[in-house]
Amino acid sequence: MRRQGLLGAVGVVLLLGAGCGIPEASDVRVDGKGGTAAEAASVNGRGSEPPSRTASGSANDAFVRNFLSAAAGESDRAYERVKLFVAPEHRSRLQEKKGSEVALTVVRLRETVFTLNSDSTTTVKITVQQIGVLGTNGTLAPPVATETEYEFGLRSGALGGAGNDERAGLYVLNPPNVLLLSDVALQQYYQDESIYFWNSDRSRLVPDQRYLPLAVPDERRVNEVVKWLVGGPSEWLRPGVVGLPDRTELINNATGANGRWEVNLDMSGDDKTRIDQLITQLAWSLGDLPGELELKIRNNSQPVQDLNERRLSRGLYPITESPQRFGVYEGAIRPLDFVGEPSGAVPLAAEANRNIVSASLARDDSRILAAMVVTSGKGRHRLAVGTGRVPVSVPNRSGPEYASISRPVWLRTIDSRPARGLVVADGRLYRFDEAARMYPVPLNLPSTEVTAVAAALDGQRVALIAGGRLYVAAVNLDGGGVSIGPPRSLVTSLTGLTAVDWGSEDRLVVAGSAGQPAIYEISVDGALETPLRTDVGAKVNHLAAYPTNRSVPLPSGAYMYEANGVAYRSSPFERIEAQRVRDIAPPPAGVRASNPSAPFFLY
Repeated sequence: MRRQGLLGAVGVVLLLGAGCGIPEASDVRVDGKGGTAAEAASVNGRGSEPPSRTASGSANDAFVRNFLSAAAGESDRAYERVKLFVAPEHRSRLQEKKGSEVALTVVRLRETVFTLNSDSTTTVKITVQQIGVLGTNGTLAPPVATETEYEFGLRSGALGGAGNDERAGLYVLNPPNVLLLSDVALQQYYQDESIYFWNSDRSRLVPDQRYLPLAVPDERRVNEVVKWLVGGPSEWLRPGVVGLPDRTELINNATGANGRWEVNLDMSGDDKTRIDQLITQLAWSLGDLPGELELKIRNNSQPVQDLNERRLSRGLYPITESPQRFGVYEGAIRPLDFVGEPSGAVPLAAEANRNIVSASLARDDSRILAAMVVTSGKGRHRLAVGTGRVPVSVPNRSGPEYASISRPVWLRTIDSRPARGLVVADGRLYRFDEAARMYPVPLNLPSTEVTAVAAALDGQRVALIAGGRLYVAAVNLDGGGVSIGPPRSLVTSLTGLTAVDWGSEDRLVVAGSAGQPAIYEISVDGALETPLRTDVGAKVNHLAAYPTNRSVPLPSGAYMYEANGVAYRSSPFERIEAQRVRDIAPPPAGVRASNPSAPFFLY
């Protein structure tokens, strides 16, 4: 499923061509095979390799794209693959590294300019956006390089040989001293994976995004995933999760045949609960891999576990029902009705459902968590919070009033601890509790002007917009409070960001500008982005998405937004008119119905 989704995103990016700074003729051929690289990957699965040096013939633009793909694949051969593209007399310019020091500089290609020289060589200048550094552990770390341009030369492989034989291909002259990988190549030749770490109290698994070369066969996939888990979580996620015990090591390689996988770890302790949790962690980290797992701790076998059965019996999220759509209509929360979708009554007491600007409702076992922004007149707002069984009364309101308050979000837990949430008020991030008490949350950011916050379904990760830029951060809920780890800045083609929500475990739905107001889907590390709507027409001031998850499988891409006072939904795209609002009386003759606003999902 993940591989298909990734390749689908590639197709969108390639079709958009120049609109995303990618040349329109983006089909890359694999040497000796028909079809584009994306097609080869979908047909041949994990056997996909980057194109050879001669695959593009004498076509400059295709050769450059292939050169920016050459490093893709297993890291121990990255330099070898890139050197094949470099003229022999210039290969010494590549300062080769070994082992874990191999790192790929991932860039988004903006523009390519070719200049023909008098000696029949060509000077190439590429303009790029630095995205990050892909390490041997599959993580994409924040970018280190600051270059926005790279320059190198091209010459024909036939120079000094027999004529202008296109089969001789091209060579790179004066190559950059780093291994460059385009974001398109990252999408074509890697599978994005989620591995999982337990949160600090071991009540919830939290996903961590990694990249596995498609060239890695299934029988080695288990070994790579176990090595990633032993190596620990990504740096930005560490404040919210715990890794395996210190000095845990893999004994030999993980092995597998005929659907039976064996993992042998040197791990301290023999706590049966911790070992059982590790099996669950492995089962989910191996994605949809079928078969049986035999875990050994220092050569001592644990009971063999069926991977699919373990995933079914240890769900990731406490979700059992499909989402319902709601919106605000004339100051009250109302259900939104669409054919083929579930719709329910507002779970609030009537006296609490008034003067509402925006809201967040969440299911928590047998309770409903309700957090609403209410107007108190004269352009001032307060946060109102109520929790309990349906219908929920909302007696608790924040003491201070604010000029602006964002849509609040709940940090979901799976136990009976008091509920907590996050909200932005007058440019600052606050946590709130069930009594509507608000506490400032310190953030180490260049800009103190926070405008939006969104919480992942696991309750341990948040996305933030501050100073018009996008960040993600880990959440620590120890001690009854809420602390946010150092935020990681994400690179994106969008500018002037205004709204964000989680569209899945590892994707964000983000509103900003791509020359004009637009909505993109962006991966949690900023590397993979797909335009969802490029004709929004006005700044998006409200956005809510339903995060695709493995507990309630639904088609991905469900989001709603508001721009210029009008609400819209996706899949299929349409304006949300007043006739979609349940339980309202039609307006008098000659009076135009109000527009629904601030749409959101209850799940």
